[in-house]
Amino acid sequence: MNDVPNSIGLNKKPSDTTVVVAMSGGVDSSTVAGMMKKDGYNVIGITLKLYDDTKEIAKSKQCCSGQDIMDAKRVANKLNIDHKILYYQDKFKQGVIDNFVESYLKGETPIPCVQCNKTVKFKDLFEVSKDLRADALVTGHYVKSITKQNETSMYRAIDENRDQSYFLFNTSKDQLNYLRFPLGGMLKNETREIAKRLELNVAEKPDSQDICFVPNGDYASVIQKFRPESLQKGNIKDENGKVIGVHEGIINFTIGQRKGIKVSGKNPLYVLKINPEKNEIIVGPKDKLGRKKIHLDKTNLLVNKSEFEKDILVKVRSTGKLLEAKIDIINFDEAEVNLKNSEDGISPGQACVFYKKDQFGHKVLGGGWIKS
Repeated sequence: MNDVPNSIGLNKKPSDTTVVVAMSGGVDSSTVAGMMKKDGYNVIGITLKLYDDTKEIAKSKQCCSGQDIMDAKRVANKLNIDHKILYYQDKFKQGVIDNFVESYLKGETPIPCVQCNKTVKFKDLFEVSKDLRADALVTGHYVKSITKQNETSMYRAIDENRDQSYFLFNTSKDQLNYLRFPLGGMLKNETREIAKRLELNVAEKPDSQDICFVPNGDYASVIQKFRPESLQKGNIKDENGKVIGVHEGIINFTIGQRKGIKVSGKNPLYVLKINPEKNEIIVGPKDKLGRKKIHLDKTNLLVNKSEFEKDILVKVRSTGKLLEAKIDIINFDEAEVNLKNSEDGISPGQACVFYKKDQFGHKVLGGGWIKS
């Protein structure tokens, strides 16, 4: 055994280390597979078939489609590594799509990518990797991780425009200790340069932009497909309870939304609340959107409670900025977040992710789902 750990923090020679690389068929995961192979690791590429393609999905910019599976297979052939395809359509439907649909029907704004990472990608792929006796599961996520004495901590990526730590807050400690994220310390253009040097066919491939099972961002059509009764007309009310319009279904709205309300007034109106029990939308002026207190459930903590005493930052949406906050951990799966300054458009169903800055960057402490 070496005294010096290899590039993924394990005290083994790369040639004695087996890694599973989750290969989606995009440039990031393909480059990671190439990096691992070049460094001398025993690489097994695994690609997940998560849903059955439609014509709309085939044309849109999404990951995990049939074309992506073919791209992953070509990369594996180019790198001369083992490659497996796992058919997880049923698991994905139950663990991700059904959850997505139900969440919208409850007036929430879900994040299926977090659910996918928690269930299919990390839970099932984690188990498969262990069965293959791999030493680590490696992915192309833009997250920085630091492993010391077999304990891994997760940090925001160097490239903050690409950082995906928000989507990984629900990772368990066991999973995190087994996962590796080689791209966390790189910029996207560096990743593409490596892909070009490795002569990978996906070096110039555009990034996926949509939720994988939602063609061209039209999530309402997906919900209608699985739950045709979901598009029911209902009332649009102002803050005082006065009916000022009619909507075509609450699934068309999210908290903070301005466009598509189709009710005119002196000032612009925003969605303040969605009431699924009464099938109604409450709208009002922008200055009524701000919130300072958030209640979370199903929290996932990656550190000890003592780390929450001060200097906590949170993100309440994937594209949001870091906000100063105080966090009260109520029990193992609930928390109260008190923001220093009010924030607009906080929506149930989204995640609130906790961070704390140290000498290595912004460390992910965990997070939870916004309940109210």
